[in-house]
Amino acid sequence: MPGLIGGMIATMETVTEQQKKDIRLIGKFVEVYCAGRHGSLGRMELELPAGLGRRRLCPECAAFMEYAIDRRIKCPLEAEKPTCKRCRIHCYAWAQREKAREIMGYAGRRLMLRGRLDYVWHYFF
Repeated sequence: MPGLIGGMIATMETVTEQQKKDIRLIGKFVEVYCAGRHGSLGRMELELPAGLGRRRLCPECAAFMEYAIDRRIKCPLEAEKPTCKRCRIHCYAWAQREKAREIMGYAGRRLMLRGRLDYVWHYFF
């Protein structure tokens, strides 16, 4: 079933397993960040592509999430994809790169404190 993200259609056939993993991960980080920084007021459901579920986000975080999904799906380095902070091609605009750093720093620490040790690897590497 296709999911509509910012006017772009992503089907299960066009989204690789690595892309799905990365989208799930950034979705969790954005959800934790949004809940901690923006509370529960004005949150809406955002449908992730390729049947990856939904996230409850404020409009600002939903817009960032749509941007992040679009950039991840369009990444030109799919075969050799490093983590974004170690990538030689930065496809995020400067403002979104700063926002991603803020989100990862805030949510990464909270997820580790909750015992999500599987995120330690992503946070440091």
